[in-house]
Amino acid sequence: MSLTNLERMIKLAEEVFHVKNDPEQLDVDENVIKRLKKIHPATISEFDDGNGPVAWVLLIPTTIELMNKFLEHKISEKELFNQTPMNTVYEALYLCSALVLEEYRRKGITKKLLIDAINKIQKKHTLKYLFVWAFSKEGDATAETISKLTSLPLLKRK
Repeated sequence: MSLTNLERMIKLAEEVFHVKNDPEQLDVDENVIKRLKKIHPATISEFDDGNGPVAWVLLIPTTIELMNKFLEHKISEKELFNQTPMNTVYEALYLCSALVLEEYRRKGITKKLLIDAINKIQKKHTLKYLFVWAFSKEGDATAETISKLTSLPLLKRK
């Protein structure tokens, strides 16, 4: 029996990020999703082809202070999420993750999800920076493209 799109997306997330073996990373569960949606409804986006999700994007709006701590390895991804205050002005946006099933890659789905989400977040928050902790050359290239399209400087965690 073949896996559903949802099952394939979960498997892909585990393969790419190995979050269960890395205490630095944010392990996304229902509580994390609820808090992200409280921060801003556009923090989580997905594209569904009618048979379940084929692409997911997760963003974390935060403060410049927390962005800098994260980029300097003073706090982990998990701490970035937990320390991000609620109901404040966010000036930095962490491009946390983007996953796309293989047969849907290179079709502009991630780019559209990211641009739409950023535009929605910018209606309430004056973003000054994007930042990323890239796990792949594709992730790095996507972040660079989004930076160019939004004219927001991109900072990278090494």
